[in-house]
Amino acid sequence: MDWQSQKVIVLGGSSGVGLATVSRLAAAGASVVAIGRDQSKLDSALAGLDGRGRVIGEALDCSDRAALDSFFGRVGPVDHLVLTLSGGEGGGRFDELDLAALRRGFEAKLWPQLEAAQAGLSSLRRDGSLTFVTAISARMANPGTSGLGAINGSLESMIGTLARELAPLRVNAVSPGVIDTAWWDRFPVSVKTELFRQQADTLPVGRVGAADDIAHALQFLMENTFMTGAVIECDGGLRLL
Repeated sequence: MDWQSQKVIVLGGSSGVGLATVSRLAAAGASVVAIGRDQSKLDSALAGLDGRGRVIGEALDCSDRAALDSFFGRVGPVDHLVLTLSGGEGGGRFDELDLAALRRGFEAKLWPQLEAAQAGLSSLRRDGSLTFVTAISARMANPGTSGLGAINGSLESMIGTLARELAPLRVNAVSPGVIDTAWWDRFPVSVKTELFRQQADTLPVGRVGAADDIAHALQFLMENTFMTGAVIECDGGLRLL
């Protein structure tokens, strides 16, 4: 693919997987619009990127449908839309699960991704791509992840149907495992360190994931025009345990 002729919008582009995706695509030559909630955080995150001149950063609340419609109405034609929006709530054993927190988890990830995807259809190239980021919790049966599985499973269950309904637009998703991003900063350092050590000891690949591992998979799904209706498990083999 000639990335220099491609325009990509990455929602959630100020940190983690989203920022890694912006960096990877800009370095490849694409024109990228990185969306985040906070303009100053976005500007700081994008400042040192290779290919910074090909990146525009714009603050946008992706839970605001009117703002999304306005943005896509003026952004012009787009080749690819990548949705890396996420939240942090919804985990825990079901018998102790705070269902209000789970609801907030849905509000932080499921609904903004769907709102943004629907709003973006008017701007997406007819045979371009729409790519979601879910999580491997949708494909496992680990105690304490039923709520997270519900959020991500809801997204994954739609991928095949959307690929058929929206064809020739290609619709895919990447399902990450444990990835070393700021998402884990909500936990004490000792807890995070021990969890990552355990993952490195047990995962078949011998390490936790990096944000660029997921960005690489996202780039593949955008580049490969024979891929649609697929969910790529980029989890280091976590689902096998």
